[in-house]
This record gives sequence, structure tokens and C-alpha cells, in this order.
Amino acid sequence: MMELKFLGAAGTVTGSCYLLTTSRHTLLLDCGQIQGNRAEEEGNRAPLPVPLERIDAVVLSHAHIDHSGRLPLLHSQGYDGPIYTHDATRALCEIMLYDSAYLHEKDAEWENRKRRRKGLATIEPLYTRGDAERVMGQFRSLAYDERREILPGIEVRLRDAGHILGAAIVELWIEDGGERRKLVFSGDLGFRESPVMEDPAYVEDADVVLLESTYGDRNHRSLESTLEELRTIFEAADDTGGNVLIPAFAVGRTQDLLYLMTQHFDEWQLGRWRIFLDSPMAIEATSIYAAYRHLYRADLFRDGRWPRLPNFTATRTSEESMALNEIESGAIIIAGSGMCTGGRILHHLKHNVWRPECHVVIVGFQAHGTLGRKLVDKAPHIRLWQEAIKVNATVHTVGGLSAHADQSGLLEWYGRFNARPPVWLVHGEDKARAALADKLREEYGVTARRPVPNDVVDLAGGRAGAA
Repeated sequence: MMELKFLGAAGTVTGSCYLLTTSRHTLLLDCGQIQGNRAEEEGNRAPLPVPLERIDAVVLSHAHIDHSGRLPLLHSQGYDGPIYTHDATRALCEIMLYDSAYLHEKDAEWENRKRRRKGLATIEPLYTRGDAERVMGQFRSLAYDERREILPGIEVRLRDAGHILGAAIVELWIEDGGERRKLVFSGDLGFRESPVMEDPAYVEDADVVLLESTYGDRNHRSLESTLEELRTIFEAADDTGGNVLIPAFAVGRTQDLLYLMTQHFDEWQLGRWRIFLDSPMAIEATSIYAAYRHLYRADLFRDGRWPRLPNFTATRTSEESMALNEIESGAIIIAGSGMCTGGRILHHLKHNVWRPECHVVIVGFQAHGTLGRKLVDKAPHIRLWQEAIKVNATVHTVGGLSAHADQSGLLEWYGRFNARPPVWLVHGEDKARAALADKLREEYGVTARRPVPNDVVDLAGGRAGAA
């Protein structure tokens, strides 16, 4: 028996979670948080369709919350087994899961204030900071290219996915009842023109491939075009005299931006601005990047120091963050969260998005249902803390800084397999998956499946023996 069940990120880009079951063992591949509107996020509380005592191990592809964010919940519900991942991912999860827990506690506190006024029962946070701290004791570190048996009959090897620090392509060798299969999960593949990360590794053999499809329906602009786009945005913002808000993922996008600002400081005339990184988690994550300089190609840090921007300030405290709201012009504020689903960026939007002289620069994928997606889709108003706020700021969408491979990159990565293994498209919305499936059929003659939640694949029914 070898079955793979799709529990999340099957038709969406969040909630990555897949259940591998053999006659002897049960393994989770990722355990990510669903992100979107409030109704969609309620799905995080749904129990897994398997008793926790039957789960023998978890393999985590990388630290982003849509891949790791339910691990503290898994722990709080009773899972006490190992979580295998890259050492840098372990370091990032220590800060990211704690921050996620803090946000869940604050959300529950906010919701309960309203519920008490209405005489309704209160709710518990999805998980607590204590849960996030305790689950870290279950992490087991792996290095890239190290093949290790993690359960009898199951071996794993992580390859560099080029997405963020520590992100991995997961190779799994599974043996059960005389049958042997190799499953390859792409994780989130990086864009080959990334200014910081290494290119994704290639894998040559597989019996089954799970391929992400976030940008399966489009190609990114070249890095050269993107750099010119950013230059013109900063120039236009300088002309209008307002502030620039950049919602950015604390891990990956923030470090890319800091590096590019350092490299193009004079060309983009950034000396006219004050640059703020207003995200305690991004500040901590950037320090972790400094500790793992051997994992990426950019000269991002010298002697372990931050990028040398003479007008740069990292704001850690709430008081420092609130002081930024008094600045009416000349500030570039990088803040989380990257999809505007929480964090300090919401306060900066409240104080700036209604002002026509201000600019909002979207530099990452915005999932359906998120506030960031509403901005990308040119919503005339947004709601913050039950208040409707008119969007008068200019909103720019810069696609060329994505940490995800585009359609061409996904096709090229799949094309490096020696044979044409069956492929299941995950981590993508339906439009993107359909477009990528069409291209895979055209270029490689392969029929790409598009699973929905709770679909099951019989791995033993596929072809055998990838080396």
C-alpha cells in the first residue's frame, strides 16, 4: 500500500499539506496554514483525516507559513514525532512560528472583545506562543543533498529549491511490500533570475512529481526590466511627494529588496528618502540570512553586517512603528505581512492609502481573498478594523521580484527528468494550473493532473524503480 492524499494547496496557493500512507507508516509532507479571508482561514481548525498517533514523521519543505504554519497546532493536538527539514528552515521557523502564534493570540483577543459585548462564547487562538516554542523541540535538521532514512522503508533527500533560505525540493524513496517508488515534491521553486538565491537544483528521476504552479499561467518580466520598473516607481513617488509602502514577506522578499536597494542606491536616487524596515520578524530573519551566507550567491552581507544603506532604519518597537505614521512624505516603509493579512503594514495603509500622493508597491503573489489581492485588483475601498478606507494611492504590481518560478521555469525544471513521470499540479489556483497543464501536454505529451482536496493517488499503481 502506498497512497498520497491531498489535504491542502490543491487548487489554492496556501495550506500546503499532503499525507503519505504505507502499510507500515504515515508521513505528512508540509503542514501549512490556510491564508485568505476569515471563512477560508477557519479551515485551519479542521482536524486532519488521520489520528495523530498514526503520524510517524513530518517532512517540511520550507519555513513560509503556508507550508509550516499548522505545526504548532499539530503539536498542541498531541503530535510529538520528528519534523525533518533543512537547518536554515529550522532557524527561520523559530521566529516565524512564534510570530504567527502572537498574531493568532491577538486575533482571538480582538474577536473575544466583540463576542463578550454581544454575549457570545469566546474562542481560543489557533495556537499559542507556548505551542510554537515547544514544537521547535521536534525539529530535526538535514543538510542539502544528504540522503537519510527517516523511517524503515522511507528515505529523504533535500535539494536546494532556490526559493528562500533553506527552501527544499523533497525527494522521497518509499519501499513497502516489495514495491519501490520515488516521489519528488518541488516545494516552492525559485525564479532563476533571483538577485539573491541560488538557482533551483534539477532532479532527474521520479515515479511521481508534485509540481507547484503558482505562476503556471504567466512569465515574469526580466530582472533588467524589473529594475527599471522600480527606478521609475521611486522617481514617480518622489515627484508626487508622498510615502512609499512595500508590503513584503519577512523572509525572502525583504532581503531581495534590501540587496537591490544597496546595489542601485545611486541609480534609483534613494538618498532622497528615508528607508525603514518596520518588521521585527524581518529584522530577525535578515540576521539569520547573515548567519547562512554560504547558501546564496549574492554578496548581501559583508562581515555579517546589514546592507550599507546610509539612510536605513530598522524599527523594532511598537513606539518606533507608530512614529512612522507621523511622516507624511519621503519615507519608504517595508513592512509585513506580504499579503497584507496582518502586521504593521495595515497601520501604514490606514494612514497612507487614502492619500493620492502616496504609492503602494506590491512585490509578491497575493492569494485570493487577501487584502493584498484587493489592492492588486484595484478595489476602490478596503476595510481595516471595520472601517472603509478609500484607495487613492497609486498601486504598482511588480511581478519580476517573485521568489517563485514562472511558467517557463516550471516547464524547464520538469523537462530535466529523464523520463516523463506523471505529474500532479499543486500550490496554484485553477487558472494557473490549467494553463500549465496545457503547456505540459504541448511540450512533453504528459497529462498533468489537478487534484482537489481529499483526492488520493495510488503510488503503487504507477511505474516502479526510480533510482
